[in-house]
Amino acid sequence: MKIRDFKTEAKQQLKGQWFAAALVTLVFAAIYVVIPMIIEMKLSGGYDNWMNTTSNENGQSASTFIITLVLLPLSVGYSWLFLSLIRTGERVKISGLFQAFSEISMYLKLLGTYLLMMIYVILWSLLLIIPGIIKAFAYSQTYFVYKDNPKMGINAAITESRKLMHGYKWKFFVLQLSFIGWVILGLITVGIGFIWIYPYMSATYASFYNALVEKKKGAEPIVIDEVGKDE
Repeated sequence: MKIRDFKTEAKQQLKGQWFAAALVTLVFAAIYVVIPMIIEMKLSGGYDNWMNTTSNENGQSASTFIITLVLLPLSVGYSWLFLSLIRTGERVKISGLFQAFSEISMYLKLLGTYLLMMIYVILWSLLLIIPGIIKAFAYSQTYFVYKDNPKMGINAAITESRKLMHGYKWKFFVLQLSFIGWVILGLITVGIGFIWIYPYMSATYASFYNALVEKKKGAEPIVIDEVGKDE
């Protein structure tokens, strides 16, 4: 599991789809970032009050948290788009952003998962900051797990992510750290560069998850039936 292999696979699968991926990312950003920003401005009483972070700070924090919960499945759908791209080369489409909204049960499950993981990380962070960070990495693949196992329960999905990440949390940290140069470039371009950088990062993370799943399949023991044949 080499970092350059994940990045190479991401670029190969994005070949010919960069424009579509950038367009989807632009729509995603408009919904997930711009619209909540406008709502917060309205709740704050205008741009000037919104810029003054000391005014109505608690109200803004509450509204931000609620908006995050409401739009969480959109972020999950964005990640799932790139997992499908990595696995099958499926075309990146705007409609794919809303796939996690397809069933109310999945929507509620994602919200419950977000809240439960947040509670777990906070509790671990009460010991020390480092354990909380480690657990955050351990739970990082949970939403991908739902893509493969939509009927799985919340705790089961979190546990599956933890098992997949056993021995690979540092690798994932280094993978994320390897994008620091691209993130700086995105900031220098006033965020415009992220329209292309974010699909690259998302496809790479999807490739990482896919490698974890394939590695687990290869590590599972062969079951022998009564007549000695492989099942």
